[in-house]
Amino acid sequence: MNPLDSAAALVGSVAALVRSKLTALATAPKRLSVLIRRAVYDVRTGKRSSWDVTKSVLMTLFGLGMVLVLLFPLFWITTASLAEGTRLFNTSGIFPDPSTYNLDAYRWVIFESDFFFVDGDWGYPQLVLGGSGGLVSFRWAGTETGPGAVFNSLYIVSVTLAAGFGMIVPAAYAFSRRQFVGRKRILYGYVLFTQIGAGLSIATLVALYSLFSSYGLTNNLFVLGLFYAASAIPFNTWLLKTYMDNIPVSYEEAAMVDGASFLETIREVIIPLTKPGLAVVLIFVWLAGWNEFIIAQTLLRPENYPLSVELYNIATEGRFSTPWTRFAAFANLFALPVAIVYFAAQRSVEDGLSFGGMEG
Repeated sequence: MNPLDSAAALVGSVAALVRSKLTALATAPKRLSVLIRRAVYDVRTGKRSSWDVTKSVLMTLFGLGMVLVLLFPLFWITTASLAEGTRLFNTSGIFPDPSTYNLDAYRWVIFESDFFFVDGDWGYPQLVLGGSGGLVSFRWAGTETGPGAVFNSLYIVSVTLAAGFGMIVPAAYAFSRRQFVGRKRILYGYVLFTQIGAGLSIATLVALYSLFSSYGLTNNLFVLGLFYAASAIPFNTWLLKTYMDNIPVSYEEAAMVDGASFLETIREVIIPLTKPGLAVVLIFVWLAGWNEFIIAQTLLRPENYPLSVELYNIATEGRFSTPWTRFAAFANLFALPVAIVYFAAQRSVEDGLSFGGMEG
């Protein structure tokens, strides 16, 4: 399948998911009335007691309340991005006046900030092999200022995904299907890396900066993407291995008996059956390259800042006040690709809930 067909398939799956969600939303009142009539019928016929129905209603209301609490920050930041001026709230309440809603903050982010293009300059991406940037570096040709932060973030994430999946998938298969010397020690080492990394974050940052500076690898988006991939490999390899452990070996044996080669077995049997696990790994690896802030701010110079660092800069650029409406608009656009990835992978992630119930 060529890239265009893959993109079309992805768009089609997202459109189908959106259609199903809108259909479910439109038919919600009807399904609620059916549910109420069924509960009344069960109480009258003695299939359920009044207390059972009351408990179901109370738990449902509690769940809806929790959802509203969790969605409140998202609703507030969205209303703030549409507010007039630079404040998050006014004197009459925490929400801005709806009559003042406008898109000025979004216009500023798109056309005036460094979100897409610095100073409005256009150009084209270019990979550079060798030179002062290291083995492989990224530059923005055709302009003196360089690309906007979104292109830096997408480049970092692309390197993180490519390098991460290039190691995670074969490593997970090897740990799941092969027995070799040092296998358990390596697995325990993976667990060690996933558990103690946060405790050594400051020491790791100092050592990382010294190492990168010694070899002239600072301010290099490609190397930073490789580092993010390396940090995401241990946990996600463990995660994908658990999915592969649930695939019966007899499936592979049957494919090989039918004449499939080893690579064909991987492509036609293992990869399709681990689709839920791959979707989850995709989300985690994407977040590893998209959301990270501290290392990016430490190793990169302003022309290569990703969106996470630019978002921080908006909050700190004002001497006496922060332009909160612009910050809110920038934050929403920063979170939009993550929401799209979650949305596109949602069906595969839901399929993974029943993945362990396979019979072989």
